[in-house]
Amino acid sequence: MPRNKAIMPRRHPPVLDMLPNGTFREPVRPSLATRIFIWAVVVAVIAGSLAAAAVALWIALLLIPVALAAAVVAWLAFRFQAWRAGRAAASATRDTGPAG
Repeated sequence: MPRNKAIMPRRHPPVLDMLPNGTFREPVRPSLATRIFIWAVVVAVIAGSLAAAAVALWIALLLIPVALAAAVVAWLAFRFQAWRAGRAAASATRDTGPAG
């Protein structure tokens, strides 16, 4: 016997709410309190998402000056290294000079 056949007897058949005239019964509409609760949850999720986005934007805006300062420090370090390399190259050519 296949395994899926053993599962079938335990399943409940679907419930069809058919009226005597052949139409189906409309599903029960949630109560007013349930609908208000659902809308309150939707509004709370949207507000929480907006708050999280605002915090993320605030952190990103706080990091802009830090990134600019790091870029300036990196540029100054690069210029200093280039200046030292230029001085070292100039002193090396001055020390060796032409033979003669």
